[in-house]
Amino acid sequence: MKEQTEVGKLKEGRYVVVEDEPCKILSISTSKPGKHGAAKSRIDCMGIFDGVKRSIVQPVSAKTYVPIVERKTAQVISIAGNTVQFMDVKDFEMFEMNVSDDRLAGLEAGKEVPYIASMNKKKLE
Repeated sequence: MKEQTEVGKLKEGRYVVVEDEPCKILSISTSKPGKHGAAKSRIDCMGIFDGVKRSIVQPVSAKTYVPIVERKTAQVISIAGNTVQFMDVKDFEMFEMNVSDDRLAGLEAGKEVPYIASMNKKKLE
């Protein structure tokens, strides 16, 4: 899910949608309005799920989308290779996720782990 807001209201450390990917804002620089134009903001951000750096330049008064990022807790149900099956602690939703080898070492069945969910994507914290 995402909601609409103005570019001028965004702050560093918050989130914005760029190229249909939720991103965390790293820096914002705003130029002064010129003789014939409006002030523009340059937003440098990094994708939450893919880690790709992106930047956009838009007028301060333009509308943009902000993703709703939720921090949740899930319980590990089973581990099969790099695929781990989780169950959300609050709404009991079952889902699977591919986990890297270094993260896999700290997981075991029955353990609760925090994860991030936004725009139908999930990632372990």
